[in-house]
Amino acid sequence: MTGKEAISLFELNNRIRGVIESGIPEPVWIIAEISDLTYNRNGHCYMELIEKAPDEDQILARSRATIWATTLRMLRPYFETTTGQELAPGIKILIRVSVEFHELYSISLTVKDIEPSFTLGDLARKRQQIIRRLEEAGVFDMNKGTELALVPQRIAVISSPTAAGYGDFQDQLQNNASGYVFYTRLFPAVMQGEETASSIISALDRIARYADFFDVVAIIRGGGSKLDLSSFDHYDLGYYVTQFPLPVITGIGHEQDDSVLDLVAHTRCKTPTAVAEFLLDHVEEFNGRVDSLAGDTVETARQYLQVQREKVTLALRTLKLSSRNFREQNLLRISQLITRFQTGNIAFFRSQEQKIKLLEQVSVLNDPRRLLIRGYTLTIKEGRIVKSVTQLKQGDRVTTKFSDGEVQADINTITNL
Repeated sequence: MTGKEAISLFELNNRIRGVIESGIPEPVWIIAEISDLTYNRNGHCYMELIEKAPDEDQILARSRATIWATTLRMLRPYFETTTGQELAPGIKILIRVSVEFHELYSISLTVKDIEPSFTLGDLARKRQQIIRRLEEAGVFDMNKGTELALVPQRIAVISSPTAAGYGDFQDQLQNNASGYVFYTRLFPAVMQGEETASSIISALDRIARYADFFDVVAIIRGGGSKLDLSSFDHYDLGYYVTQFPLPVITGIGHEQDDSVLDLVAHTRCKTPTAVAEFLLDHVEEFNGRVDSLAGDTVETARQYLQVQREKVTLALRTLKLSSRNFREQNLLRISQLITRFQTGNIAFFRSQEQKIKLLEQVSVLNDPRRLLIRGYTLTIKEGRIVKSVTQLKQGDRVTTKFSDGEVQADINTITNL
């Protein structure tokens, strides 16, 4: 002994167990997230539960929990039937647990009951948060605005190569009754679990490099649990799809529930087969429009030719009936035109003769010589008639013309009136 009072570790743990048993004598309901989950060969389920800080990844608490096989046989079907998914890491659960402490294994929780509706509500809440973020970013409907090709025959497919849904899609598309030809290329991706979002984004990256070679992207997989569906409720994946330059069509195997991926995609189909049917219907619709236009063109041409035939027939008939009258009328018109021409020419020449005589008279009256004979003179400077003293200055030489001759003079004095 050291002189200090001491107890053994076992006794300490025994006291702790007593405190816990007296302090928490009855099972309690707790909310926690499953971070790890395993089943052993005896049918027991072992979980690691955690609690994270709000809107952060910091872990505030951690504890082990066990669902014994006898309890698991009741709780597991109840949970999966209600939620459509399995217990798995990454989901939040509301469970009723008893708190136990063992001197050797420390504290542990034993699950007595579970409330599946809480898990459904939590998944829905997370989905709504992602949708709201995409809407606030103004990108939610961007992929819906991309234009789907009139004949979408070049399809980039994102799926698991071993998925039954991929086989169904190919069979429906390539063996169509109409014989339409489609080109598809598979870009493999993980379609369930924690790697789903990053794997699909990686596949989209590869497609983007060859975007000009494709008309549309189909993201497909077979059925699965609702938990698998929650893998598509991912903000980064949703945002990436909204920004993608090609229309994205989804068919991820759920009849009722829409994931974030479904909501932001150009078109949401329920299954891979439904995606193939959508593409076939789109091509069929275009083919129908072409056939309709061709039929309309033929009918329009037929009607046009019929109308033209009727016009020609009527014209020939009218020509035969009116040829005699036409000839007589035109002979009369020619005679009238000749008479008008002759009469018009005579009047025209007489009019021109009168105009010439009038011009001769005007020319005689305006002859400058008549003015000079009457005693007027013309003063000319540098070949131009001077009409005002303002055109002259001292020293200018001018020529003055009379009716019988002309004189030259230099200007010495200018007087204005």
